[in-house]
Amino acid sequence: MAKAECTPKWNTLALRNRKTCPTPEKSFQTTFTPVSKDKNSQTAGHLAGGDTQSSNGPSGQFLARESIESPSKVLLMLVAGLSFSTRLYMITEPPHVCWDETHFGKMGSYYINRTFFFDVHPPLGKMLIGLAGYMSGYDGTFPFIKPGDKYENQNYWGMRGFCATLGSFLPIFAYLIVLELSNSCTAAIIAATLLIFDTGCITISQYILLDPILMFFIMAAVLSMVKFNQQRYRSFSASWWLWLVLTGINLAGALGVKFVGLFVIILVGLNTIWDLWRLLGDMSLSLVDIAKHFLARAFALILLPVILYVTIFAVHFVVLNKSGPGDGFFSSAFQSRLIGNNLHNASMPEYLAFGSTVTIKNLRIAGGYLHSHWHLYPEGVGARQQQVTAYLHKDYNNLWVVHRQQDNNSQSGNPDLVRHGDIVRLEHKETTRNLHSHLHEAPLTKKHFQVTGYGINGTGDANDLWQVEVCGGRKGDPVKVLRSKVRFLHRATGCVLYSSGKTLPKWGWEQIEVTCSPYLKETPSSQWNIEDHINPKLPNISLSVLKPNFLEILLESHIVMFRGNSGLKPKDNEMNSKPWHWPINYQGLRFSGVNATEYRVYLLGNPVVWWINLASLGLYLTMVAVASIATQRGFSLGQQRIEHSLVLVRGGGLLMLGWLLHYAPFFTMGRILYFHHYFPAMLFSSMLTGTKLCELSTMKNQLVLNTVRNSLSLLFYLFHPLSYGMTGPLAHEPGSAMADLKWMDSWEF
Repeated sequence: MAKAECTPKWNTLALRNRKTCPTPEKSFQTTFTPVSKDKNSQTAGHLAGGDTQSSNGPSGQFLARESIESPSKVLLMLVAGLSFSTRLYMITEPPHVCWDETHFGKMGSYYINRTFFFDVHPPLGKMLIGLAGYMSGYDGTFPFIKPGDKYENQNYWGMRGFCATLGSFLPIFAYLIVLELSNSCTAAIIAATLLIFDTGCITISQYILLDPILMFFIMAAVLSMVKFNQQRYRSFSASWWLWLVLTGINLAGALGVKFVGLFVIILVGLNTIWDLWRLLGDMSLSLVDIAKHFLARAFALILLPVILYVTIFAVHFVVLNKSGPGDGFFSSAFQSRLIGNNLHNASMPEYLAFGSTVTIKNLRIAGGYLHSHWHLYPEGVGARQQQVTAYLHKDYNNLWVVHRQQDNNSQSGNPDLVRHGDIVRLEHKETTRNLHSHLHEAPLTKKHFQVTGYGINGTGDANDLWQVEVCGGRKGDPVKVLRSKVRFLHRATGCVLYSSGKTLPKWGWEQIEVTCSPYLKETPSSQWNIEDHINPKLPNISLSVLKPNFLEILLESHIVMFRGNSGLKPKDNEMNSKPWHWPINYQGLRFSGVNATEYRVYLLGNPVVWWINLASLGLYLTMVAVASIATQRGFSLGQQRIEHSLVLVRGGGLLMLGWLLHYAPFFTMGRILYFHHYFPAMLFSSMLTGTKLCELSTMKNQLVLNTVRNSLSLLFYLFHPLSYGMTGPLAHEPGSAMADLKWMDSWEF
C-alpha cells in the first residue's frame, strides 16, 4: 500500500480552491504515483492520482467539494462538542473567588455600578465581563475582596460562563486555521485535540479572567487573516471584504482587552506588508489596482481598528461616570467630570491663601497626593521621623494647612494670598507635624534627600520652610487652584519636593516615595497643583470650566496605564515567573487552595502537550533547514514533497512567527511576569505541532490520529483534577492520589 499523504495532490488551480479531508478508510486506499524525473512521467503521475483536468470544471469541482468538505464539517462539530463540554463542565466550582477573579470580577461590578476605577489594561475585557454579569442577573454587589471568599447566592456563573464560552472557541479556531494553512484535516484535528485536552487551557478558560477574552480575539484575528489570504484570487468580492474587515475588528478587540494584543497586530501587519509586496510584483495589476489594494487594507486594518479602539474608551468613559477608587490616579481636571467626586460641579476659592486647608497633588501621572501618617521611618532609613509619602487615593491624611514663615494667629478679614516667591510652612492637619527635609538620603532614591514630618503644633526648625514657585510665573503672581503648576523649593538645602514614583516597601505601606531632589530641572515629578482648597474667608468659583475634553482624557488614561504597567514590579517574597520556565511547563500557578482541606485548582499545562509543542518548535527549524539545503543543492524532492515544503515554510512560518511575537518580547519586560502570559504563544505552538506531526505521518493518518488521541486522552484523564478541582493530601504528602503525577519538583499541586 502506498503512503497516504497529509495534503492532496494539487495542480495550480486546485491549490487555490480546495482542501482535502480524506476519511481514514479512503486515505488508506488512495495511492499516489511516484514522481519521475521524466517530464512526461510527472504528468502521468498527476493523472494517475485522479486529479484530472476535467475535475476542475464547475460540476466536477462541486462534486469534489461536496465529498471533501463533509468530513471536515463532521470533525468540526466533534471539535466543537468536545471543546464546549470540557470548558463548561463544573463551571460553578469552586463556589468561591479564585486567583485574579478578585480583580476582574470586581471590575465587572464597577461597570454594573458605573463606578470609576483604574486598571493597567484597556477596558474592553472588563466591560464584557460586566455585561455578561448584568445579562445573567448579577447585581454588582459582591465585593470580591480576596481569593477564597464564598459567592453564596450571587449569580457569578454568567461571568464564568461567558469566559468559558469564548475559551471554547479556541480549539475550533485552531482547527480552522490549521485546515486553511495545511489543507489537511489530520493536521487540523491534531492541533484542536492538543488544545481540547490541555488542562492549562481548560483552567484558564473557566474563571473570570481577561485571558480567554484576549485569546479569543487573537485567534479570531489570525483566522480572519488566513481566510482573507485565501481570497487573493477574488479581490474586492464580498467574501474578500468580509474577512478583511473581520481581521480589523478582531485586532481592535485584542488590543482593547490587553496591550499584548499589539503582538497579533504586528503579525497581521507583517503579513499585510508581504501581501502588498507580492501584489507590487504582479505585472498584471496596474498602479491604480495596487493603490486600491493599499487603501482597502489601510481602511480595514488601520483606520477601522483605531475607530473601534477609541469607541471602546468612549463607552468606558460614559459608563464609568461616578467617583470611585481610581480617581486618585488621574489629574484634578479629569476627576472634575466624575459624579460624586469633590471636584465635580464644585466651587472653591480661586487663589491659594495663608490659612487654607489643601490637598497637594503631584503632576506626574499616578504621582499621588502629598500624604503623611503617624508611622515613623524604620531604623536605618534616614532619620527616624514621621513618614511623608504620596498616596494615590483620597484620604484625610492628605490634608495640609498653609502657614506663613512666622504665623501670627491674629489675622482678621480677608487672608493674604500665597504668591510666587513666598516662604511657607506646610503643617499636616492630622498629626500637626511640619513638612521637613534634611541632608539624610532618601529611602529608595539615594541621591535625593529624605522628606519627613517634624515638630508639633507649629514648632519646628529652619528645615520646615519651603519657597513657593509658580512654574512660568513671576514674583508676586498668585497661586491658582487646580491650574497653577507649583514647585516647593527647600530653603535650607536648595532641593525641590519630588515624587519619585517608586513604591516603598511594606513599612511604607507600599505608598509612593517622596523625596527632596537636588536636581532642579522642571519635571512633572517636581511639579504639584493645589486640588482641594478650603478657606471660608474667600469667595468660591465654579470648577466646571476646567473639565477636559475627550481627547485629553483619552491621552491621560493611556499615560496612566503605561506607567502603571511599568510599575508592576515583584513585591517582597512574591514569586516572579521567568519566561524560560513557560515552554517547559516548569511551574504552574495556584488558582485556589493551598492545603489538603481546601478545594485546590492548579494552572498547569498537560505535560505531553507542552513537551510535544516544545519538540515541534525544534523539529520545525530542522525540517526547514533540511528542505532549504536540499533545494539549494538541487536535489529533487518530488511533487508531493515540494507541496509539503510550501506548507512547511509558508503556513508553518506564519505560526512560528506568531509564537515568537507572543513569547520573545517578555524577555525584555521589567514588570512582574506570570505563567499565564505564555498561553497566547502556546496556541501558536500547538497549531505548529499539528502541522509538523502531520508532516511526519507518512504512513497512515488514522494511526497518527489514534496515537495522539489516546495519549492525550490518557494524560487528560490523569491530570484533569488540576482543572476541575481536587481535595485531600498534596502530591508530596502520604496517601495523595496525585503523588505519581508530580513529575517535576517545581510542580506545587
